[in-house]
Amino acid sequence: MANRIRLGMMGGGPDSLIGIVHRIAAYMGERYKLVGGVFTADYDLSKSFAEELELDVSRTYSDIDSFIEGENKLPENERIEVITVATPNFLHYSMAKKLLQAGFNVICEKPVTFSAAEAQELSDLVERTGKTFAVTHTYTGYPMVRQLKTMVAEGVLGKIQKVDAQYYQGWINPFIHEPEKRKQVWRLDPAKSGPSCCIGDIGVHSFNLIEYTCGLKVKQVLSDIDTMYDDNPLDVDGTVLLRFENNVKGVICASQIATGEENSLKIAVYGEKGGLRWEQENPNYLYYLTEDKPLQILKPGHDYNGDFAKESVKLPPGHPEGMFDAMGNIYSGVAKALRGEDYHDGAYPNVTDGVRGMRFIEAVINSTKEGNVWKEI
Repeated sequence: MANRIRLGMMGGGPDSLIGIVHRIAAYMGERYKLVGGVFTADYDLSKSFAEELELDVSRTYSDIDSFIEGENKLPENERIEVITVATPNFLHYSMAKKLLQAGFNVICEKPVTFSAAEAQELSDLVERTGKTFAVTHTYTGYPMVRQLKTMVAEGVLGKIQKVDAQYYQGWINPFIHEPEKRKQVWRLDPAKSGPSCCIGDIGVHSFNLIEYTCGLKVKQVLSDIDTMYDDNPLDVDGTVLLRFENNVKGVICASQIATGEENSLKIAVYGEKGGLRWEQENPNYLYYLTEDKPLQILKPGHDYNGDFAKESVKLPPGHPEGMFDAMGNIYSGVAKALRGEDYHDGAYPNVTDGVRGMRFIEAVINSTKEGNVWKEI
Protein backbone atom coordinates (compact mmCIF):
# COMPACT_ATOMS: atom_id res chain seq x y z
CA MET A 1 0.00 0.00 0.00
CA ALA A 2 2.95 2.35 0.63
CA ASN A 3 3.52 3.19 -3.02
CA ARG A 4 -0.13 3.38 -4.01
CA ILE A 5 -1.17 6.67 -5.58
CA ARG A 6 -3.19 8.77 -3.17
CA LEU A 7 -6.44 9.63 -4.96
CA GLY A 8 -9.02 12.29 -4.17
CA MET A 9 -12.39 13.06 -5.75
CA MET A 10 -14.41 16.15 -6.52
CA GLY A 11 -18.00 14.97 -6.91
CA GLY A 12 -18.91 11.35 -7.53
CA GLY A 13 -20.88 11.02 -4.29
CA PRO A 14 -23.97 8.95 -3.44
CA ASP A 15 -26.12 7.96 -6.45
CA SER A 16 -23.46 9.17 -8.91
CA LEU A 17 -23.12 6.72 -11.79
CA ILE A 18 -19.82 8.12 -12.97
CA GLY A 19 -18.45 8.31 -9.43
CA ILE A 20 -18.64 4.57 -8.86
CA VAL A 21 -17.20 3.95 -12.33
CA HIS A 22 -14.15 6.03 -11.39
CA ARG A 23 -13.71 4.38 -8.01
CA ILE A 24 -13.95 0.83 -9.33
CA ALA A 25 -11.63 1.70 -12.22
CA ALA A 26 -9.06 3.09 -9.81
CA TYR A 27 -9.22 0.01 -7.59
CA MET A 28 -8.86 -2.40 -10.52
CA GLY A 29 -5.15 -2.13 -11.13
CA GLU A 30 -4.30 -1.94 -7.42
CA ARG A 31 -2.32 1.23 -8.08
CA TYR A 32 -4.50 3.74 -6.21
CA LYS A 33 -5.85 4.36 -2.74
CA LEU A 34 -8.88 6.65 -2.37
CA VAL A 35 -8.13 9.02 0.49
CA GLY A 36 -10.76 11.77 0.49
CA GLY A 37 -12.07 14.82 -1.30
CA VAL A 38 -15.33 16.73 -1.71
CA PHE A 39 -17.96 14.17 -2.68
CA THR A 40 -21.00 16.47 -2.73
CA ALA A 41 -21.89 20.11 -2.11
CA ASP A 42 -23.65 19.00 1.11
CA TYR A 43 -20.82 18.68 3.64
CA ASP A 44 -22.75 16.44 6.07
CA LEU A 45 -23.72 14.09 3.25
CA SER A 46 -20.15 14.12 1.98
CA LYS A 47 -18.84 13.08 5.39
CA SER A 48 -21.41 10.33 5.81
CA PHE A 49 -20.52 9.03 2.36
CA ALA A 50 -16.83 8.98 3.36
CA GLU A 51 -17.79 6.89 6.38
CA GLU A 52 -19.64 4.45 4.11
CA LEU A 53 -16.46 4.12 2.07
CA GLU A 54 -14.49 3.61 5.31
CA LEU A 55 -12.34 6.68 4.66
CA ASP A 56 -10.77 9.02 7.19
CA VAL A 57 -13.48 11.69 7.52
CA SER A 58 -10.84 14.31 8.36
CA ARG A 59 -9.73 14.08 4.71
CA THR A 60 -13.24 14.97 3.51
CA TYR A 61 -13.69 18.69 2.98
CA SER A 62 -16.57 21.14 2.61
CA ASP A 63 -15.36 22.66 -0.69
CA ILE A 64 -12.40 22.77 -3.05
CA ASP A 65 -10.71 25.69 -1.29
CA SER A 66 -10.68 23.95 2.07
CA PHE A 67 -9.49 20.78 0.32
CA ILE A 68 -6.49 22.57 -1.20
CA GLU A 69 -5.68 24.34 2.07
CA GLY A 70 -6.01 21.17 4.15
CA GLU A 71 -4.04 18.88 1.84
CA ASN A 72 -1.22 21.33 1.26
CA LYS A 73 -0.65 21.57 5.02
CA LEU A 74 0.25 17.88 5.03
CA PRO A 75 3.71 16.47 4.31
CA GLU A 76 4.23 15.74 0.62
CA ASN A 77 4.36 11.99 1.23
CA GLU A 78 0.89 12.09 2.81
CA ARG A 79 -1.11 14.56 0.73
CA ILE A 80 -3.38 13.49 -2.09
CA GLU A 81 -1.49 13.28 -5.41
CA VAL A 82 -4.16 13.23 -8.09
CA ILE A 83 -7.78 14.42 -8.08
CA THR A 84 -10.66 13.06 -10.14
CA VAL A 85 -13.10 15.81 -11.16
CA ALA A 86 -16.43 13.99 -11.55
CA THR A 87 -18.81 16.92 -11.08
CA PRO A 88 -21.37 18.35 -13.51
CA ASN A 89 -19.83 20.12 -16.50
CA PHE A 90 -20.01 23.70 -15.24
CA LEU A 91 -17.50 22.97 -12.44
CA HIS A 92 -14.83 21.21 -14.52
CA TYR A 93 -12.85 24.25 -15.64
CA SER A 94 -12.76 26.16 -12.36
CA MET A 95 -11.89 23.08 -10.33
CA ALA A 96 -9.24 21.79 -12.73
CA LYS A 97 -7.64 25.23 -12.88
CA LYS A 98 -7.49 25.61 -9.08
CA LEU A 99 -6.12 22.11 -8.62
CA LEU A 100 -3.37 22.55 -11.21
CA GLN A 101 -2.38 25.91 -9.74
CA ALA A 102 -2.22 24.28 -6.29
CA GLY A 103 0.15 21.57 -7.54
CA PHE A 104 -2.20 18.60 -8.00
CA ASN A 105 -2.43 16.18 -10.93
CA VAL A 106 -5.92 15.94 -12.43
CA ILE A 107 -8.19 13.31 -13.99
CA CYS A 108 -11.17 15.20 -15.43
CA GLU A 109 -14.51 14.20 -16.88
CA LYS A 110 -15.34 15.64 -20.26
CA PRO A 111 -16.01 18.21 -21.55
CA VAL A 112 -13.13 19.80 -19.67
CA THR A 113 -14.53 23.32 -20.07
CA PHE A 114 -17.34 25.38 -21.60
CA SER A 115 -15.11 26.86 -24.33
CA ALA A 116 -12.03 26.12 -26.41
CA ALA A 117 -10.34 29.20 -24.96
CA GLU A 118 -10.74 27.83 -21.42
CA ALA A 119 -9.47 24.43 -22.54
CA GLN A 120 -6.40 26.04 -24.09
CA GLU A 121 -5.82 27.91 -20.83
CA LEU A 122 -5.78 24.59 -18.98
CA SER A 123 -3.42 23.15 -21.58
CA ASP A 124 -1.02 26.06 -21.10
CA LEU A 125 -1.25 25.59 -17.33
CA VAL A 126 -0.44 21.88 -17.64
CA GLU A 127 2.62 22.74 -19.71
CA ARG A 128 3.80 25.34 -17.17
CA THR A 129 3.25 23.15 -14.12
CA GLY A 130 4.40 19.86 -15.62
CA LYS A 131 1.43 18.09 -14.03
CA THR A 132 -0.33 15.06 -15.47
CA PHE A 133 -3.81 15.81 -16.82
CA ALA A 134 -6.12 13.09 -18.11
CA VAL A 135 -9.53 13.42 -19.76
CA THR A 136 -11.78 10.40 -19.33
CA HIS A 137 -12.78 9.55 -22.87
CA THR A 138 -13.54 6.10 -21.52
CA TYR A 139 -13.97 4.28 -24.82
CA THR A 140 -10.28 4.65 -25.68
CA GLY A 141 -9.62 2.15 -22.88
CA TYR A 142 -11.31 -0.84 -24.54
CA PRO A 143 -8.77 -3.47 -25.65
CA MET A 144 -10.23 -3.87 -29.14
CA VAL A 145 -10.33 -0.10 -29.69
CA ARG A 146 -6.64 -0.14 -28.89
CA GLN A 147 -6.20 -3.03 -31.32
CA LEU A 148 -8.05 -1.01 -33.98
CA LYS A 149 -5.68 1.89 -33.33
CA THR A 150 -2.67 -0.42 -33.62
CA MET A 151 -3.82 -2.01 -36.88
CA VAL A 152 -4.47 1.37 -38.50
CA ALA A 153 -1.06 2.63 -37.37
CA GLU A 154 0.62 -0.50 -38.77
CA GLY A 155 -0.96 0.16 -42.18
CA VAL A 156 -3.17 -2.94 -42.20
CA LEU A 157 -5.95 -0.95 -43.91
CA GLY A 158 -3.67 1.01 -46.21
CA LYS A 159 -4.63 4.62 -46.93
CA ILE A 160 -7.76 5.60 -45.00
CA GLN A 161 -10.67 6.43 -47.33
CA LYS A 162 -13.76 6.79 -45.13
CA VAL A 163 -14.58 7.05 -41.43
CA ASP A 164 -18.09 6.61 -40.03
CA ALA A 165 -19.06 7.01 -36.36
CA GLN A 166 -22.48 6.78 -34.74
CA TYR A 167 -23.56 7.39 -31.16
CA TYR A 168 -27.26 6.84 -30.50
CA GLN A 169 -29.09 7.04 -27.18
CA GLY A 170 -32.78 7.48 -26.39
CA TRP A 171 -32.76 8.60 -22.77
CA ILE A 172 -33.85 12.23 -23.36
CA ASN A 173 -36.90 11.20 -25.38
CA PRO A 174 -39.20 10.81 -22.31
CA PHE A 175 -38.34 14.38 -21.20
CA ILE A 176 -37.96 16.40 -24.38
CA HIS A 177 -41.62 16.77 -25.37
CA GLU A 178 -42.80 18.56 -22.21
CA PRO A 179 -41.18 21.85 -21.08
CA GLU A 180 -41.66 21.11 -17.37
CA LYS A 181 -40.03 17.69 -17.66
CA ARG A 182 -37.13 19.23 -19.54
CA LYS A 183 -36.31 21.34 -16.51
CA GLN A 184 -35.48 18.14 -14.61
CA VAL A 185 -32.57 17.38 -16.99
CA TRP A 186 -29.43 19.31 -16.11
CA ARG A 187 -27.82 18.43 -19.43
CA LEU A 188 -30.49 20.58 -21.14
CA ASP A 189 -29.58 23.59 -18.99
CA PRO A 190 -26.83 25.72 -20.65
CA ALA A 191 -25.76 27.07 -17.24
CA LYS A 192 -24.86 23.55 -16.10
CA SER A 193 -24.17 21.64 -19.30
CA GLY A 194 -22.41 24.26 -21.39
CA PRO A 195 -23.07 25.22 -25.01
CA SER A 196 -24.19 21.76 -26.15
CA CYS A 197 -26.08 18.73 -24.90
CA CYS A 198 -25.92 15.94 -27.49
CA ILE A 199 -22.71 16.93 -29.28
CA GLY A 200 -21.01 17.99 -26.04
CA ASP A 201 -22.02 14.83 -24.20
CA ILE A 202 -21.74 12.03 -26.74
CA GLY A 203 -20.83 13.46 -30.16
CA VAL A 204 -17.47 14.50 -28.78
CA HIS A 205 -16.80 10.89 -27.77
CA SER A 206 -17.24 9.87 -31.42
CA PHE A 207 -14.93 12.68 -32.51
CA ASN A 208 -12.29 11.66 -29.97
CA LEU A 209 -12.57 7.99 -30.92
CA ILE A 210 -12.06 8.81 -34.59
CA GLU A 211 -8.93 10.89 -34.04
CA TYR A 212 -7.64 8.36 -31.49
CA THR A 213 -7.96 5.31 -33.72
CA CYS A 214 -7.16 6.82 -37.11
CA GLY A 215 -4.26 9.08 -36.21
CA LEU A 216 -5.84 11.75 -38.44
CA LYS A 217 -6.92 15.25 -37.44
CA VAL A 218 -10.31 16.62 -38.44
CA LYS A 219 -9.75 19.91 -40.27
CA GLN A 220 -13.31 21.06 -40.99
CA VAL A 221 -16.88 20.22 -40.00
CA LEU A 222 -20.28 20.92 -41.50
CA SER A 223 -23.16 20.24 -39.15
CA ASP A 224 -26.93 20.13 -38.86
CA ILE A 225 -27.90 19.93 -35.19
CA ASP A 226 -31.43 19.93 -33.81
CA THR A 227 -32.94 21.19 -30.54
CA MET A 228 -36.30 19.67 -31.57
CA TYR A 229 -38.26 22.56 -30.03
CA ASP A 230 -37.70 26.31 -30.36
CA ASP A 231 -37.89 26.81 -26.58
CA ASN A 232 -35.29 24.09 -25.95
CA PRO A 233 -31.89 25.83 -25.86
CA LEU A 234 -29.58 22.84 -26.46
CA ASP A 235 -29.16 20.21 -29.17
CA VAL A 236 -30.47 16.68 -28.74
CA ASP A 237 -29.54 15.34 -32.19
CA GLY A 238 -26.98 16.09 -34.86
CA THR A 239 -25.21 15.02 -38.03
CA VAL A 240 -21.67 16.23 -38.73
CA LEU A 241 -19.72 15.87 -41.96
CA LEU A 242 -15.96 15.70 -41.49
CA ARG A 243 -13.02 16.69 -43.65
CA PHE A 244 -9.65 15.34 -42.53
CA GLU A 245 -6.14 16.02 -43.68
CA ASN A 246 -5.17 14.18 -46.91
CA ASN A 247 -8.70 14.76 -48.29
CA VAL A 248 -10.23 11.93 -46.23
CA LYS A 249 -13.96 12.30 -45.51
CA GLY A 250 -16.15 11.07 -42.67
CA VAL A 251 -19.39 11.50 -40.76
CA ILE A 252 -20.62 11.53 -37.17
CA CYS A 253 -24.28 10.88 -36.35
CA ALA A 254 -25.25 11.49 -32.73
CA SER A 255 -28.64 11.47 -31.05
CA GLN A 256 -30.20 11.34 -27.60
CA ILE A 257 -33.73 11.02 -29.03
CA ALA A 258 -33.12 7.72 -30.86
CA THR A 259 -36.03 6.02 -29.15
CA GLY A 260 -35.16 2.68 -27.59
CA GLU A 261 -31.42 2.97 -28.11
CA GLU A 262 -29.27 2.51 -25.01
CA ASN A 263 -25.60 3.35 -25.60
CA SER A 264 -25.02 2.53 -29.24
CA LEU A 265 -21.55 3.85 -30.06
CA LYS A 266 -20.05 2.47 -33.27
CA ILE A 267 -17.05 3.29 -35.41
CA ALA A 268 -16.03 2.01 -38.83
CA VAL A 269 -12.75 2.83 -40.58
CA TYR A 270 -12.32 1.90 -44.25
CA GLY A 271 -9.03 1.91 -46.13
CA GLU A 272 -7.83 0.85 -49.56
CA LYS A 273 -6.93 -2.64 -48.25
CA GLY A 274 -9.77 -3.30 -45.81
CA GLY A 275 -12.02 -2.05 -43.05
CA LEU A 276 -12.40 -2.33 -39.28
CA ARG A 277 -15.62 -1.96 -37.31
CA TRP A 278 -16.24 -1.84 -33.54
CA GLU A 279 -19.41 -1.47 -31.44
CA GLN A 280 -19.43 -0.43 -27.78
CA GLU A 281 -22.40 -2.65 -26.89
CA ASN A 282 -20.41 -5.66 -28.18
CA PRO A 283 -16.93 -4.47 -27.20
CA ASN A 284 -15.10 -7.81 -27.38
CA TYR A 285 -15.54 -8.04 -31.16
CA LEU A 286 -13.43 -6.15 -33.69
CA TYR A 287 -14.64 -6.87 -37.21
CA TYR A 288 -11.99 -6.98 -39.94
CA LEU A 289 -13.25 -6.76 -43.51
CA THR A 290 -11.31 -7.36 -46.74
CA GLU A 291 -12.26 -7.99 -50.36
CA ASP A 292 -10.48 -11.34 -50.63
CA LYS A 293 -11.42 -13.12 -47.37
CA PRO A 294 -14.52 -13.82 -45.30
CA LEU A 295 -15.29 -11.48 -42.43
CA GLN A 296 -12.81 -11.95 -39.58
CA ILE A 297 -13.61 -11.32 -35.92
CA LEU A 298 -10.75 -10.43 -33.58
CA LYS A 299 -11.24 -10.83 -29.82
CA PRO A 300 -9.23 -9.71 -26.77
CA GLY A 301 -6.74 -11.87 -24.91
CA HIS A 302 -5.25 -13.60 -27.94
CA ASP A 303 -1.64 -13.53 -29.13
CA TYR A 304 -2.64 -12.28 -32.58
CA ASN A 305 -3.36 -8.89 -31.05
CA GLY A 306 -0.71 -6.22 -30.61
CA ASP A 307 1.08 -5.46 -27.35
CA PHE A 308 -1.12 -2.47 -26.50
CA ALA A 309 -4.33 -4.51 -26.74
CA LYS A 310 -2.81 -7.48 -24.90
CA GLU A 311 -1.62 -5.23 -22.09
CA SER A 312 -5.16 -3.83 -21.77
CA VAL A 313 -6.89 -7.11 -20.84
CA LYS A 314 -7.19 -8.53 -17.35
CA LEU A 315 -8.87 -11.85 -18.10
CA PRO A 316 -8.32 -14.85 -20.40
CA PRO A 317 -10.11 -15.02 -23.77
CA GLY A 318 -13.87 -15.53 -23.56
CA HIS A 319 -14.35 -13.48 -20.39
CA PRO A 320 -16.22 -10.28 -21.31
CA GLU A 321 -14.67 -6.97 -20.29
CA GLY A 322 -16.64 -3.73 -20.24
CA MET A 323 -16.83 -0.08 -19.31
CA PHE A 324 -15.27 -0.44 -15.85
CA ASP A 325 -12.32 -2.24 -17.41
CA ALA A 326 -11.94 0.44 -20.09
CA MET A 327 -11.88 3.20 -17.48
CA GLY A 328 -9.49 1.07 -15.44
CA ASN A 329 -7.08 1.02 -18.37
CA ILE A 330 -7.10 4.82 -18.45
CA TYR A 331 -6.36 4.95 -14.73
CA SER A 332 -3.54 2.46 -15.30
CA GLY A 333 -2.05 4.73 -17.96
CA VAL A 334 -2.22 7.72 -15.62
CA ALA A 335 -0.57 5.68 -12.86
CA LYS A 336 2.36 4.87 -15.13
CA ALA A 337 2.74 8.55 -16.03
CA LEU A 338 2.66 9.57 -12.37
CA ARG A 339 5.25 6.99 -11.41
CA GLY A 340 7.55 7.71 -14.35
CA GLU A 341 7.02 4.32 -16.00
CA ASP A 342 6.95 3.58 -19.73
CA TYR A 343 3.51 3.52 -21.32
CA HIS A 344 2.00 3.19 -24.80
CA ASP A 345 1.04 6.23 -26.84
CA GLY A 346 -2.68 6.61 -26.17
CA ALA A 347 -2.61 5.01 -22.72
CA TYR A 348 -4.78 7.86 -21.49
CA PRO A 349 -6.42 10.85 -23.21
CA ASN A 350 -4.66 14.07 -22.21
CA VAL A 351 -5.37 17.79 -22.07
CA THR A 352 -4.71 18.13 -25.81
CA ASP A 353 -7.65 15.79 -26.40
CA GLY A 354 -9.71 18.07 -24.16
CA VAL A 355 -8.77 21.10 -26.26
CA ARG A 356 -9.55 19.26 -29.51
CA GLY A 357 -12.93 18.20 -28.12
CA MET A 358 -13.93 21.76 -27.23
CA ARG A 359 -12.81 23.06 -30.62
CA PHE A 360 -14.95 20.37 -32.25
CA ILE A 361 -18.02 21.25 -30.16
CA GLU A 362 -17.69 24.97 -30.90
CA ALA A 363 -17.16 24.38 -34.61
CA VAL A 364 -20.24 22.13 -34.82
CA ILE A 365 -22.44 24.66 -33.01
CA ASN A 366 -21.20 27.55 -35.16
CA SER A 367 -21.58 25.57 -38.39
CA THR A 368 -25.32 25.12 -37.79
CA LYS A 369 -25.80 28.60 -36.32
CA GLU A 370 -24.22 30.24 -39.36
CA GLY A 371 -26.39 28.35 -41.85
CA ASN A 372 -24.78 24.93 -42.19
CA VAL A 373 -21.38 26.09 -43.41
CA TRP A 374 -17.98 24.47 -43.17
CA LYS A 375 -16.04 25.54 -40.07
CA GLU A 376 -12.37 25.04 -39.27
CA ILE A 377 -11.31 23.23 -36.09
